Parts: sequence; structure tokens; C-alpha cells
Amino acid sequence: MIISNCSLNLVDDHHGVYFIEKKMKKIQVNTTNRNDLIKIFGEPSTKSTFDNDVWIYIERKITNTHLFGKRELIVNNVLVLEIDQRGLLAKIDFYDIDDMKKINFDKDKTAISYRKRSFVYDFLASMRQKINDPLGVRKKRREQNQ
Repeated sequence: MIISNCSLNLVDDHHGVYFIEKKMKKIQVNTTNRNDLIKIFGEPSTKSTFDNDVWIYIERKITNTHLFGKRELIVNNVLVLEIDQRGLLAKIDFYDIDDMKKINFDKDKTAISYRKRSFVYDFLASMRQKINDPLGVRKKRREQNQ
């Protein structure tokens, strides 16, 4: 029996920055600047600002295993770069697939309190009131009539 849609070749899906570990050797703390980082890695996957800028680069590689097209994650690298106010690289953190397995997530769940009127509802109601009566004239009349 011949199956025409199956292939014996492995198919790799590569996402993010290729060869992060190899490129990481080109950067140094207090020497490499923002422009150098963009030349080496390209634009970051994620940027955030705390006390310093934090740039996150991700590399993922998924391959099909031999049987039944099952997909397996073979590379999962995350590079976290912290850039100081002068634009220089201040800190480098690198996490690979083994490091990701060691991360413990808290099992506790945050309780959600439901109520009839949420913050969003209250906010929109107050905005509607201000639109309908921007000077508060109606409210003053009601208070005088009581």
C-alpha cells in the first residue's frame, strides 16, 4: 500500500531569531549598544520598559517526528537583554529548553469576585451621566426640589 501524502523527510518550523546562542557570543555587557543589538539580532520579539529597557528575543524550532506527523519542540531559546539609560547592554539572561522545564509556576488561582455591576459598568455609567448633564444642572434641580 502506498501513501502519497506521507513523507519520510522531517519538516522543521523555525520561528523567531535563528541561532541565538551563536549570535549571543558577539555581544558584551557595557560595550554593545542598541544599534549593535539590532544589527545582530534584528528587532526584538518583545520590548518592555521598567527602570531599564528590556528586550526579549525568542527562537523556537519544532519538527515532525517520524510517525504520524507528531510535532516535537526541539529548540526553545529565550534571550532577555536589559539596556540601561545610556543605551548600553547592562544584563544578559539566556534560557534554553532545559531551563524552561525547571521553572515552577504557582498552582494557586486568583479568586474572582463577581458582582452585578463591574468597574467598567460603573465607569461607563458615570461617563453617560456626564455626557447627558455636563454641568450637573439636572442634579442640582433634583436636590432643590427635594
